[in-house]
Amino acid sequence: MFARVRTVEDIRRARQAGQTGLVFGLQDGVSFEDDAGRLEALHHLGIRVLQPTYNRRNLLGDGCMEPADGGLSRAGPRGDRAAERARHPGRPEPLRTAHGSRCDPRVEAPGRVHGTTGCDGLAPHPRHRTDDELRAVAASGGVIGIFVMPYLARGRQPTAADVIAHLEHAIKVAGEDHVSIGTDGVISPTEVTPEFVAAFRKNTQERKARGIAAPYETEDGYLFASDLNSPRRFETLAEQLIARGHGEQRVQKVLGGNLLRVFGETWG
Repeated sequence: MFARVRTVEDIRRARQAGQTGLVFGLQDGVSFEDDAGRLEALHHLGIRVLQPTYNRRNLLGDGCMEPADGGLSRAGPRGDRAAERARHPGRPEPLRTAHGSRCDPRVEAPGRVHGTTGCDGLAPHPRHRTDDELRAVAASGGVIGIFVMPYLARGRQPTAADVIAHLEHAIKVAGEDHVSIGTDGVISPTEVTPEFVAAFRKNTQERKARGIAAPYETEDGYLFASDLNSPRRFETLAEQLIARGHGEQRVQKVLGGNLLRVFGETWG
C-alpha cells in the first residue's frame, strides 16, 4: 500500500500503518521556470521537493554540466521567493553566491536538502560536492544525500562498499547530522535480464546523443549497488554500517532521521 506524503506527520502515519510513503517531487524546474503562480499550483497539488535544474540549463539557471557555469539567471531569485511562499524545501541558491565555490543550483539553501550527490574528494565529478561545499551545506543546517550511482565508482556499477565510503567521507567532513541517503533509484530490486541490459544500453546511448548524460555514464554502469539489489537493501546497508562501528543512532539519522528533521523544518 502507498500513502501520499504532504507533511512529516503523513510519513509517521504511513510508517505506523506499514505503508510506503510517496513524496512527490520535480527533478527540473522546467515545469514552472519563471512562472511563480505555476509553482504555487504545483505545491497545492502535492509537490514537496524540487530540484531547480538538471544537468542542463533552464530559465532558472545552469545545471552542473553547463560549461559556462553561470549560476542563477534573473528568474532564479523569483523562483526562490515563490518556493519560500509555497513552503518548499528547495530555494535554488548556488553555493557560489554565499561561499565562492563552484556553481550548482541543485545545492539548496539553508536548512534544505542536497539529495543526490557523492563526494568529490573520493571521486571527482561535476555532480559531486567538494569538501568545502559539504561543510557549507552542513553549516546551513542542510543535509547531503549520497546517491547510488556509477559516478561513485568512476563509471562501473557501484557496490555497497562504494556507497559506504562516500557516506563515511561525508560524515567525517559534514557531521552525522547532515548526511543521508539519496538513492536516485527505484525501490524494487532490478532483474538483470537480457531485455534490461538492452534497454539500459539504448537509454544510455540516447542520453549521450541528447547531451544530457554526465561523465562516467556507461552502458554497464547500472543504477543500483550490485550487492544491495534486494528488498532489504537499506537493512543490509544498516547492518554493514553497524559492523563498521557506526552506532545505531547515527545509522538511524543517515537512513532517514536527518531528512525527517529538515522536512519538518521546511514543510511547516
